Amino acid sequence: MKAVLFDLGDTLIKTPCIVTNFQKILKTHGIYRAQEEILTAYEESEKLLSMELMKTMFDEFWIKRNNLFLEKLGVFGRIDLAKTIAEEWWDHADVSLYPDVNETPIELKRRGIKMGIITNGLQSDLAKLLAKTGLNTNAFDIIITVDPIGFMKPEREIFHHALEKIQVLPKEALFVGDTIEYDYKGAKNAGLQALVIDRDGKINENIEKIRDLREILAFV
Repeated sequence: MKAVLFDLGDTLIKTPCIVTNFQKILKTHGIYRAQEEILTAYEESEKLLSMELMKTMFDEFWIKRNNLFLEKLGVFGRIDLAKTIAEEWWDHADVSLYPDVNETPIELKRRGIKMGIITNGLQSDLAKLLAKTGLNTNAFDIIITVDPIGFMKPEREIFHHALEKIQVLPKEALFVGDTIEYDYKGAKNAGLQALVIDRDGKINENIEKIRDLREILAFV
């Protein structure tokens, strides 16, 4: 094993409840809605704009998505608020590093393992997350976002792009993420080895999984 690549959200960084974060931001702009209403509006708007469009729309994707959400919530003609929600999202979010995050990369680096992050986030998201959590990126050889390459997980191209950057073959790399479709299956289909980080023990599928990032050390 020559490289270990990681997902970012809910793998290295604990991200917020989407409904709670929407509710926080809406309140600061004088809009009060119950969490049930927000959840329904979010789920309905989610069906109207495929995540695939993020590859071409980039930051405009979230403005469009937020505007659809607001309309489902009964708030019309507020493209300004849709943009503000996108801009303020991480300012209001409760995010933190998982306790096993700093220790594991240090040990992997000591063993001479190359490391990277592949996220379906955008560069604008990454900058705010790094600033807010203090994630030490010095241990990582690469950090790949959807922009500017125009690929996203589970597409094999985003995995291969990362591996080309660090000059490692797919069979020599391990990918660790928290989702089965985007992370585990995406990496496997790209020829990498893969693990799912299942911190709460909620995944019942018969796949290779770990509960703590420190368990990676047994695989390398």
